[in-house]
Amino acid sequence: MNVAADSNHTASMLARYERLMDISMQLNSTLDLASLLRKIVSAAKELTNTEAASILLIDPATGELRFEIASNINPHEIEKIVVPMEGSIAGWIVTHGEPRVIEDVSKEPGWSRSVDDTIEFHTRNLLGVPMRTHKKVIGCLQAVNRLGTEKFDEDDITTLTVLASQAAIAIENARLFQQSDFIAEMVHELRTPLAALKASTVLLLRPDLPIDRSRDIVTTMQSETERLIRLTSEFLDLARLESGRTRLDITRFDLRELLTESVEVVLPQANNKSISVAVKSERYTVAADRGKVKQVLLNLLTNAIKYNREKGHITVSAREAEGQDKPFVQIAVSDTGFGISKEHQKHMFEKFFRVADTAGFTQGTGLGLAIAKHIVEAHGGQITLESEANVGSTFFITLPLATR
Repeated sequence: MNVAADSNHTASMLARYERLMDISMQLNSTLDLASLLRKIVSAAKELTNTEAASILLIDPATGELRFEIASNINPHEIEKIVVPMEGSIAGWIVTHGEPRVIEDVSKEPGWSRSVDDTIEFHTRNLLGVPMRTHKKVIGCLQAVNRLGTEKFDEDDITTLTVLASQAAIAIENARLFQQSDFIAEMVHELRTPLAALKASTVLLLRPDLPIDRSRDIVTTMQSETERLIRLTSEFLDLARLESGRTRLDITRFDLRELLTESVEVVLPQANNKSISVAVKSERYTVAADRGKVKQVLLNLLTNAIKYNREKGHITVSAREAEGQDKPFVQIAVSDTGFGISKEHQKHMFEKFFRVADTAGFTQGTGLGLAIAKHIVEAHGGQITLESEANVGSTFFITLPLATR
């Protein structure tokens, strides 16, 4: 009987290690940080047979320990939670660099119910291990609530420790890639307006330059300077969002009021093209970062005007989203423009991708929709697009409704 049990255990562990090798290969080939984090928590749940998993990382700027992702916590709720280094289980794991198994959290002196109360979740037991790179501990990987009657054992600790080590290195690689990739893109985008400014200064220094020509050049320089300011501001916005350093200021607010307020901001632009704008929405109370949601709405509305026809129409509507685990509202911004080709639709949320406007000119920084995507996903929502040639386009975003 013991021989058979040992044989079954060996086979089980071999299968687990084979799966761990497959997962490690996936992690090492993933350089998108958000996708990488999702894969890690999914793997942690699978390998330890648990209800939930989470990653807590040390904030490089503040030294605070924060949830980066958790399978049982909405992204907008994560923003509120700071875990103290002293007196917390995760803090102990990070500080000591050792794993911990808590079979009954209610009997653990360092356990606090504050996180469970915030996210309406009941933690029974957990396994936490340090996430260690070659040089330091960067955070903690936790598997929560073992399924079935078995307890966490040494095999679980070993498996999760190996996964955490692979994950820590993959996270550091993704961070470095993001930084280098982003810097290269930024330098490339800055070169065009800088080259225009340099050429303008050379022309202005010519003694035979007519006055009316010099005024045109100064106007061009003003335009390119404003473009540089927009580029650098949006670069900083996107860099903070991609690195996770941007924290959402979650409040409850009336969505219809914000929709109306955003439309009023862009009305002068719409009037210049004789475009009408209508808001159709019931009253919904949303739990989100009002300023950042407004930033997303203004970007979508500005694009709807830019790529619309003269005397066209824009409709901003909202309704409760269907097929969601928790209550969400779906906002739609629709225009009667020329539509977006299937090929262009694939790239609309990529950094620096721009579609030519109705006059054939490529305008803007190409960062607005990439920023919008990050903001919406940070709230636990989604941004999608539907478009038909010569009919128009509709951008959809989902945001969490306030539940209490």
